[in-house]
Amino acid sequence: MKPVNLRRGLWTIMAALCVQGAAWAQGQADTTILEMREAFRRGNAATLSALLPAVRGHVLEPLASYWEMRARLDSAQPSEVRAALQRHPGTYWEDRLRNDWLLLLAKQRDWANFAAELPAFRMNDDRQIQCYALMLDAAARRIPAEEAAAQVQALWHAQRDAEDGCATAAQAFLDSGHLPKQAVWQRARLAMDANRPAAVSQAVAMLDPQWVPLVDEVAKNPAQFLDEKLMAIRTQTKEMVVLATIRLAFSDPAAAAEEMNRKRWVAQLTQEERSWVWGVIGKRSAQKLQNEALSYFVHGQDALMTDDHLAWKARAGMRAGAWGHVRDAIAHMSEAQASEPTWVYWRARAMQAMREPDQATATVQARALYDSIASPHGFYEQLALEELGHPITPPAPPAALTAQERQTAASHPGLQRALAAIRLGLRGEGVREWHYTVALHSPGGMPERELLAAADLACRHELWDRCINTSLRTSAVADHAQRFPMPHQVEVVRRSNEIGLDPAYVYGLIRQESRFVTNARSHVGASGLMQVMPATARWTANRIGLTNFRPHHITERETNILIGTAYLKFALDDFEGSLPLAAAAYNAGPGRPRAWRNGPALAGEIWAENIPFEETRDYVKQVLANTTNYAALISGQPQSLRARLGVVGPREATAQAVNRDLP
Repeated sequence: MKPVNLRRGLWTIMAALCVQGAAWAQGQADTTILEMREAFRRGNAATLSALLPAVRGHVLEPLASYWEMRARLDSAQPSEVRAALQRHPGTYWEDRLRNDWLLLLAKQRDWANFAAELPAFRMNDDRQIQCYALMLDAAARRIPAEEAAAQVQALWHAQRDAEDGCATAAQAFLDSGHLPKQAVWQRARLAMDANRPAAVSQAVAMLDPQWVPLVDEVAKNPAQFLDEKLMAIRTQTKEMVVLATIRLAFSDPAAAAEEMNRKRWVAQLTQEERSWVWGVIGKRSAQKLQNEALSYFVHGQDALMTDDHLAWKARAGMRAGAWGHVRDAIAHMSEAQASEPTWVYWRARAMQAMREPDQATATVQARALYDSIASPHGFYEQLALEELGHPITPPAPPAALTAQERQTAASHPGLQRALAAIRLGLRGEGVREWHYTVALHSPGGMPERELLAAADLACRHELWDRCINTSLRTSAVADHAQRFPMPHQVEVVRRSNEIGLDPAYVYGLIRQESRFVTNARSHVGASGLMQVMPATARWTANRIGLTNFRPHHITERETNILIGTAYLKFALDDFEGSLPLAAAAYNAGPGRPRAWRNGPALAGEIWAENIPFEETRDYVKQVLANTTNYAALISGQPQSLRARLGVVGPREATAQAVNRDLP
């Protein structure tokens, strides 16, 4: 018996040594991956090539291979690039490299290799590549040139910056006569309104490079430019007048309106040109919450305004209680925008308010619109539910995942790579890999049961942002346990109760701020679960008597919750308990919502929709919708979004003094 026991002991020791050796080798490979990441950041192609063999067989080898080839893509031969692509077929990093190579080939005007590689591009989510492809499709007569030009125009107009892809295609279709000059001027107008002078110059240069200095003049001093044009104007100068007035409206809508009312522009600008400018003037006035906004919009024709102009006309109309303007603006929106839940809801509200053709018919039609979007899943969807007389409750959960479904998700190569990258601290790379796997690898993305299983995998690994975002992709079913998780529940609930905050409100805010990523950091320096700015953290720590606070403490979970909830309570108290105002203050600082509340007393949903900043507007709506769902989950009772929105108006005379110290 002793020899047998001895052999068993030796095998046990050898097995343990093998495990330790494998772990050591894995650790070494992980270290090499991180070294390669740093080499990639420095652009050190030689180091990347030298290190690549050391990570052969590692789960993140496709990422390492991408770094190595991407660092020398500009000088690599097509055969080398194709060899790199073939090493890891079907992976995100293969398609990412193909995306980068296609852009490079297009900029080099290597259309033969571009056309050869394009069919293999799976993601197909790059607007520039789409424009290049449309140009080549039209040249090869695979699609009619008029159809391709229209698609390029839409893609180009949607771009904010002066990129090569759609501009190149637009130039080609302009030269061939399939893209009208008017489309180029419209691109310039959109860019001027978005404060993108480089994109304005790029567009104008297509028509005549000698006009670019005029663009610079317009951008620097639009009022002076307009003042100098006292004689009859040429066609191209007319458009410069349009651009100058758009630019002037950015800072002074009233001055732009005065300019547009001058007889020479009324006579010499076309109805389309005047309508566009009045749309911009009305938009800028509405963003400043000025009462004059609607009077500006009515000078133009709705049919000649953009969706953006019409959205702001509708907002100004609901703020003024002018429901006819709301109705008319929505009626002239594109089908795509008008079908969004936001505008379906407001179209129904306008119908109810107008009572046309009669109250009974308007009620029936409005209820049909509400019914088309009603659900607990979003802000206007929840409001539509309440309009139909239904409170907000969580939907029935989907059928439980099977062990096989969970195992299939856990063994998915793309998800495994994403988890491995995030484990190593390569969150950005891991998030991109995860999104590609669930949304882009196959047309239409993963089927719903696979999405639920992938979300479950993320939840089990406490990757709450991936859990939420993956679960949100399902449409036939909704798992609110995945979509509205409650990590750190003991700390959040205890702290909220201690200072008189609704835990559902805190969870609603955290979900929007960070998706529960504890080390999240924004581009402006906000940190942690509750995305607290450094100055705000110092002020709040001082106010609550948190001694020995240091800036790095804000990344600690409990400290972040402590300070974030304290600041939220200070904001809520300063805004007299208004949830939408406090959420706006948390996102944009307290000074702005103090100004935005001045004016008429408005239903909370009207006030929220009129928030001038798109980010804050969406933020407030998301936080309040999140809060309502969390309240339903926490309490098990039906909830009301409208009750949380309340009425927003000027500060009551009896309210406590404004907390001017609140940062």
